[in-house]
Order: sequence, then C-alpha cells, then structure tokens
Amino acid sequence: MVRLTLLLWCSAGFISAQIAPNDAPTAASIIRRSVDRDWNNFSRARDYTFEQRVENRQLDRSGAVKSTESKTFDVVMIGERRYRKLIEENDRPLSQNKARQVQEAFDKEIRQQANLSAGERRKQADRRRKAQEESRGFTRQIPEAFDFELLRRDQLDGIPVWVIRAEPRQRFKPKAKDARLLNKFRAVLWIDEKEYQWVRIEAEVIDTVSFGWVLARLGKGTALTFQQTRVHGEIWMPSRAQTRVNARLALLKPIRAEVDVRWRNYRKFSTESRVVSLEDASSDPDR
Repeated sequence: MVRLTLLLWCSAGFISAQIAPNDAPTAASIIRRSVDRDWNNFSRARDYTFEQRVENRQLDRSGAVKSTESKTFDVVMIGERRYRKLIEENDRPLSQNKARQVQEAFDKEIRQQANLSAGERRKQADRRRKAQEESRGFTRQIPEAFDFELLRRDQLDGIPVWVIRAEPRQRFKPKAKDARLLNKFRAVLWIDEKEYQWVRIEAEVIDTVSFGWVLARLGKGTALTFQQTRVHGEIWMPSRAQTRVNARLALLKPIRAEVDVRWRNYRKFSTESRVVSLEDASSDPDR
C-alpha cells in the first residue's frame, strides 16, 4: 500500500551484488509503474477483513523500555468505512465487563448503519470516493517528490526485488493534499520484480513533521519500516510496520516510543455486504 507508507514506516537491508545498468528498467520507471499497480491493489483491499495487533513500548531517555502494552482488533467494513473491534488486550481475552462494552458499541454501530437513509448512504459513499481521490493524488506525487537510484537486485523472503533509494527532491512543488510532507523523508524501497509491489520500505524523518496545527511534531531521526505480503495469491496486504518515535506533543511533552503493528488472518468477504453480521464481524471506530 504505497498511499501513505512513506509517512508511516525503517530498518534492515539485505546483501547482494551490484546490478549492471542494462539488467533492469530505470529506478524512476519502476516507481511510476509500482504506483499504478498499487492503486489497483488498494481498490481490492476493501474485499478483506483482518486482525491487527498494535504493541506500544514506552521508552525512557536512554532508550530503555519502561512499559509495554498491546491491543488486538478485528477489522471489518461497516458501510463505507473500516471498523476496529477490540478482541484482546496484552494478548489476553477481554474481561467480561470490557467484552460487553465492546460488543454494545459494535452493535450500536451496526444499527446506526442499518438505519441510514438512502441519502445518508450516498453521502458516505461520496466521502469515501473523495478520500480515495485525495489518497490517489498523494500517491501520484511520489514519483515527482524524490530522486530515485537503483542500488541493486536482491532477494527478500525468496522474492526477487529491486532495491531503490529515494532522496527528497529539493525543487519539488506539491500539488496534492499533504504531499508537502514527502520531502521530510528519505527511504529505501524493495520492489517485487514480477508484480511491481512494494515489499518493504525503510524510511527516516529528516526534518520535523508537524500535525494538527503544529500541536504534535515528529522529530528528526524517527525510523519507520513497512512490509507487505501476498494474500490468497491475488493481492498484497500489510504484514508488519515498526516505528521508533521521536516526537513532541503540544510542543512541550516529549514522546519516546516504539510501535509495532502486525496484520494477520486476512479473510475475503463480499463487497456487496456493507453491513456485516455479528458472526462475521470482527470496538474502536477506525477514524
């Protein structure tokens, strides 16, 4: 999922021989083709539900782990958006009271969706299409935002890949929403030679990234890694994302943390069913 991966997730590499100039397309042409392929992949991703485990590790000033907590969600489509239903905390089943609260919130969401008028459903669909258009506009800026260098050919989990370095282009003029953030990152990408999908991304924040009217800042040195895997022989989906965060909240409170997100148990469902049953659905709204 190329869309926002450069703003999300940096870690190891693999050793390989140098590639000869005529052994592969240019780095820029590989990136452009991968962006096109990613959009087709993204459009099919709505056909899948999955589980998502998020582990947060709080660090002290020396980088040592102070505390660790995790939450696991079942992620489904309700209407025109994804919904996350909490199913575990710290890899343990929810308490009876918490499970009841989660189920009540989920049932309420189902009822609200079922009671939407035709006009409200159209508005939901319009909002989704607008978000998709903005996301696609952002993605299309990626080939323009960086200078790319083809480093080598490699093998990653048995998959032949091109390894490409991306350095922000100083004269880049953003045209899409949030595209201005792209030149705050540098990255290395592992791209599948057969399907042009992004198998792995390692990125680093090289300039302060501000969010929410500068109420939160992601600092230099924040490291991000994002990985994808092929699911059911037809689609690439996220498998793991790791972030070592150096941030500041409300311009004052420093945040040092590691976030490890894993996706698993992908299940395909009918896109015609916008409201899922309680048995098929896997409660936090995914805002």
